[in-house]
Amino acid sequence: MHRAAPKKDIDEAALTVTPPKTEAAGIKAVAVALERAVEEMGVVRTARTLTRVNQRHGFDCPGCSWPEPSGMRRPAEFCENGAKAVAEEATLRTVTPEFFAEHSIADLEGKSGYWLGQQGRITEPMVLRPGDTHYSPVSWDDAYRLIAEHLRALDSPDEAVFYTSGRTANETAFLYQLLVRSFGTNNLPDCSNMCHESSGTALVSSIGIGKGSVTIDDFKKADLIIVAGQNPGTNHPRMLSALGEAKAHGAKVIAVNPLPETGLIGFRDPQTVKGLTSGITIADDFLQIRLGGDMALFQGLGKLLFEAEDRRPGTVVDHEFVTAHTAGFAEYEKQARAVDLGVVEEATGLTRADLDRTAALLAESKAVIICWAMGLTQQVHGVATIEEATNLLLMRGMIGKPGAGVCPVRGHSNVQGDRTMGIWEKMPDEFLDALDRRFGITSPREHGWDTVDSIRAMRDGRGKVFFGMGGNFVSATPDTGVTEAALRNCALTVQVSTKLNRSHVVHGATALILPTLGRTDEDMQAGARQQVSVEDSMSMVHLSTGRLRPVSGALRSEVAIVCELAQALFGLAHPVPWAEFQRDYDKIRDAIAAVVPGCADYNAKVRGRNGFQLPHPPRDAREFRTTTGKANFAVNELHWLPVPEGRLILQTLRSHDQYNTTIYGLDDRYRGIHNGRRVVLLHPEDIAEFGFVEDELVNVISEWTDGTERRVEGFRLVGYATPRGNAAAYYPETNPLVPLDHVALRSNTPVSKAVTVRLERHIHRPS
Repeated sequence: MHRAAPKKDIDEAALTVTPPKTEAAGIKAVAVALERAVEEMGVVRTARTLTRVNQRHGFDCPGCSWPEPSGMRRPAEFCENGAKAVAEEATLRTVTPEFFAEHSIADLEGKSGYWLGQQGRITEPMVLRPGDTHYSPVSWDDAYRLIAEHLRALDSPDEAVFYTSGRTANETAFLYQLLVRSFGTNNLPDCSNMCHESSGTALVSSIGIGKGSVTIDDFKKADLIIVAGQNPGTNHPRMLSALGEAKAHGAKVIAVNPLPETGLIGFRDPQTVKGLTSGITIADDFLQIRLGGDMALFQGLGKLLFEAEDRRPGTVVDHEFVTAHTAGFAEYEKQARAVDLGVVEEATGLTRADLDRTAALLAESKAVIICWAMGLTQQVHGVATIEEATNLLLMRGMIGKPGAGVCPVRGHSNVQGDRTMGIWEKMPDEFLDALDRRFGITSPREHGWDTVDSIRAMRDGRGKVFFGMGGNFVSATPDTGVTEAALRNCALTVQVSTKLNRSHVVHGATALILPTLGRTDEDMQAGARQQVSVEDSMSMVHLSTGRLRPVSGALRSEVAIVCELAQALFGLAHPVPWAEFQRDYDKIRDAIAAVVPGCADYNAKVRGRNGFQLPHPPRDAREFRTTTGKANFAVNELHWLPVPEGRLILQTLRSHDQYNTTIYGLDDRYRGIHNGRRVVLLHPEDIAEFGFVEDELVNVISEWTDGTERRVEGFRLVGYATPRGNAAAYYPETNPLVPLDHVALRSNTPVSKAVTVRLERHIHRPS
């Protein structure tokens, strides 16, 4: 039955450790999903809600961006973590003005992110004025007036920061960037800056578009699928079904990861009879790579493919494709042949046999997909690493071919759609020109601030107003101490939110919380139910329709918030028809059709059976809109991560009870961690070598070139099958260790997968 919000916070002393699991999903996943859903929503609401997730005429899961099947959909077209995401949003728990009256900011600041999120949906707009100790209710009109006054008081529009979470739907994203550019700035940081910015940067350079080139149906046509730097069992569980289907059609799967993640080992599909009694092996081969070794791996494989071509001329390199569609091949070949495989072995921790075996599969396979996620993107040389992976596909002619291509697996359910709609600090002039023509405005052309730049600006006093369209900026960003100080340096912080999070208790001089509808909620405007649209990781765009009665009549849709704020800021004579857009979302989609490439006839196409797929020239016609007019081979100097003496290389990651910064619970059951989160996963021999024992508490201190000591304290050592010299721990608890200026070259993405740390014994000091 439905349970009330917890009163007590996390007790890390209750943490227990069991052996990691070897199979993902199965009956246990079903049981956990239903248990969590009923706890949050009750039985009836659970039944009404879960049957609509990812269904035609239903609502899009607010979790990940994995696509729905193009054909028949299962009755339960969601995963365990999708059910948790829905339950979090559709919860019956509420955070009312009485809650804020009971809990001061000082009280809330001492709570964990888990406790804050578990309290429920925020029901009314709230304000915190200078000198206040508690949030108090505020009317919507007064909230908009307050924001408008602060924005108009700025010396320049560029003193404002407008952040976007990847959950934001297309219609909101389009209007939000329109408001921001009408105001006069391109400061539009978003969560993509912290995750797949490296993917977009690399792919635009290599193939001319920053999106994946495969569809869900390509998985059934692939001979080989490489899954690198990704943990689908936790982060994209429905991908396991696609991998299982691919294997049923004869595909091989190679997993490349520092940790032997359960979802990469075995899978029990709970929606099949076989899955109830037995599982399947996902990875035919597991390459346990050292952190930072991926670039070396892909370069080494390139060398071995050229050697295979020497032995069997014309069978490995697709010379016809290379000649007709690529540039820079000769330079790439020269660089690849010069790679030292001994260095590759040292950098990766793999053996020559591992490399030879993988290269042989690559050379033999007729259709290859390479998938990746944060494990590749959040490295200093993440962009170059992805370029090297793309090089392998280009030399084999694996772009624009059934069953083959690049597959960056994105996180937030509409992070790709937000970028399509204009949420980017450096949109091309063609987009801005179309926007200006359609609305009679003059968009700024100077590039704005991304996430890291925005934090620097707020820290330095150049950014004075922060507006967050969803998300949890404080917990999603690196260098927590610096980020918190930056936000506290603002004159105004505004958070558009469904639930309480850390970003509400770390605030500017004045702070506002604007409660909004979620995906599951019915959105009524002018007496008519509205729909929004989203784009998945494979460029499919479809509608999403919420049907639950909102927990409070005071909630506003994100579209309404943008439109009402715009009218307060610009007045009623503004050339953009904000009131019309708020009344009828079809009008927004008509405007999108006139501005956004590939979106012509948007309203009609998005209502098709599966929505519609956006154009992708490399996939559709082997057209590459790069500076050369062809796909570009990249030539990169090899970089990797030697482990300094007495130190470790740390990666931050999610638990299984977590999606991005949202903590659903305290069990990372696949890895065997229960009832807590403050752990460091470390090879048992490293634990002994450093003079510690398993289960001991340690402090973790990161080391960076600025000489600043960043530390987190009281973390439990857990022996785990990591490579020697590598460690892993959960974020956001370890975000304080990631220096703000430790970023990926060319993409400015925080480097959360390569943090140099040392350990010290934790000494408990009574408070």
